[in-house]
Amino acid sequence: MVSIKPRDKKEAIADKSYCQKKIKPEADPVELDFHYETKLKTLKKTYPQNWPAYNNAQTHEFEMLQDILIELIDLAIAPHDTCKRGRPYADLRDMIFCCVMRSYYVKACRRSVSFLKDAVGKGYISKVPCFNTILNYYRTEAMTPILKHLIQESARPLSQFEQDFMSDSSGFSTSMYGRWLNDRTQSEVTRRMYKKAHVFSGRISNIIAAVEVTPGYSADSPQFSKLIGITARNFQIREVSADKAYSSRRNLAIAASLGAIPFIPFREGSTSKPRGCQIWSTMKKFYDENRDYFMLHYHKRSNAETVFSMMKKKYDHKLKSRSDVGQINEILCKALVHNICVLIEEYYEETIKLRFDYCAKMGVVR
Repeated sequence: MVSIKPRDKKEAIADKSYCQKKIKPEADPVELDFHYETKLKTLKKTYPQNWPAYNNAQTHEFEMLQDILIELIDLAIAPHDTCKRGRPYADLRDMIFCCVMRSYYVKACRRSVSFLKDAVGKGYISKVPCFNTILNYYRTEAMTPILKHLIQESARPLSQFEQDFMSDSSGFSTSMYGRWLNDRTQSEVTRRMYKKAHVFSGRISNIIAAVEVTPGYSADSPQFSKLIGITARNFQIREVSADKAYSSRRNLAIAASLGAIPFIPFREGSTSKPRGCQIWSTMKKFYDENRDYFMLHYHKRSNAETVFSMMKKKYDHKLKSRSDVGQINEILCKALVHNICVLIEEYYEETIKLRFDYCAKMGVVR
């Protein structure tokens, strides 16, 4: 009788287990389908990218940015006579150009001044200003309405292209610190203060149609009516998506009065009583009976996070200004630069046509 060596015994056990695996019956097709669907759900969703257009937009961004910016400034601000008496002042058009370009460079004013020599050579500005002059104009309250107007004008070329909009807010940190009271421990803590940017943005191109800047502790819902009113001047709004922070009868009524369908989810415990707002009762019933379809349109709001991600990653999430007005204007400059970069990308994707002449405005092609 032949004895089996230990090594041969292990091989025999391995062969036996292998044979058992081979003769194991196939899995149930229902189970296979379940695992296949589960695998499909876990796959990451991808979005196609027009790489030739993207590459052209990135390589020509700097030169086109200055062209579009100076065109917007020339259309918004009329040239004025120079000062004949007293100390000469800086040209407002030049200073707006310098402040916006400084936000694009993402550098301190002392380091940004050297980059402006290229703009002087091309005739965009008359001379390179002192860095203290740029900082002083950041603190000028007269610049705030001008920057807001430029943001609205920079979004106008996409007025026939964007119909669905999202409303959201995000904070930009400052270098200032404030004292806060901890309710649980009843002790004072020091935290960094921040400004909150409330934005109405388009779903397809991520263009910013309207923006408001408030202190960090301000609520989101009161800003909705002003933002959608500004957007409705230049755009035909079809849908509005926002989170539960904007859920109120007043906001839904304003959106419906402008011809938009508000896809704003309702808070827990909300009733369908109209209380003078019929759109509230209609959307609440639709929300309860067609939850999946409602949430499909609501989740368009996710693109609002993309807008803030683009602004913060490219132009920094920290504000260098220390004054309240300077911080507001700095956020507005970031939003204006973001809009111009979006226009450049849409131009190379052949969504819009741009004409750079003094009197003509930007045209749009569907």
